[in-house]
Amino acid sequence: MHTLIQALLLGILTGGVYALMSTGQTLVFGVMRVVNVAQGIFVMLSAYLSYTLHTHFGIDPLATILLVMPAMFVVGISVQILFIRPVKRRKAEVSFEQTLLIMFGVAIGIEGLLDLVYGADYRSIHTSYANASWEVGGYTVSVVRVLAFGVAAVLLSGLWLLLRKTQFGRSLRATVQNPVAAKLLGVEAERVGALGMGVGVALAGGAGAVYGMLYPFNANSSYDLISRLLSITVLGGLGSLPGAVLASVAFGVVEAVVAATISPVWAPFTFLAVLFLVVLLRPQGLFGTVERGAL
Repeated sequence: MHTLIQALLLGILTGGVYALMSTGQTLVFGVMRVVNVAQGIFVMLSAYLSYTLHTHFGIDPLATILLVMPAMFVVGISVQILFIRPVKRRKAEVSFEQTLLIMFGVAIGIEGLLDLVYGADYRSIHTSYANASWEVGGYTVSVVRVLAFGVAAVLLSGLWLLLRKTQFGRSLRATVQNPVAAKLLGVEAERVGALGMGVGVALAGGAGAVYGMLYPFNANSSYDLISRLLSITVLGGLGSLPGAVLASVAFGVVEAVVAATISPVWAPFTFLAVLFLVVLLRPQGLFGTVERGAL
């Protein structure tokens, strides 16, 4: 029982980091109908930026988030303007396959640049508190994981406030719910799409710093990560931010419990197994709808 509860604590903390990454991916899909298979490499790029700022300038990894997120926001807007917008302007309707190929090409390009600059060796972000832990009721809780969960909670709360309390957030949600009606009401679809892409990639920027503190990484780590994020997004429901958060925590818990009770080797397989079952039994996910849904 002790091992199970310890695994549950670990899974919940890990699920918070997954939620930070998957909500950005879900947001991009909801606003632009873009299958963002580049979200994993955006996280890796952010991890490398945080690593560089920490290693060469001595900035705490958590503080680097204040620099990395704005930079990734610009990256997201640039990707939308340079690669997605020209295609959408030429064609009234862009298929999932086309956006998938575009984002896959972006991911391959960034991966090549990271390999060129940093090489293929694994990197880690080491801090003075990297191995610190707290004892709570007889259970060990990693300080880094608690801080990572706290960062995720703060950023996701900020996202909620942005979507619910600002004019941009209302425009974005209107675009997700009914893009045609949103345009008729004066919403600038291209502007909202660019900013929505920027916000989605900025969330990957926030996740990259904490990811680098938790796991060794290189550019190829994005492949394992994107398979997990796609599983989370599909389980939660395409376009559903609450679904992405709940699915992230659920996957984090299941992964940790399987690793602790069966074998760490089988833990990553849980993502693919659940994805397969969801696609077969409920393709729209747990919180998604058959039609384009609301955030």
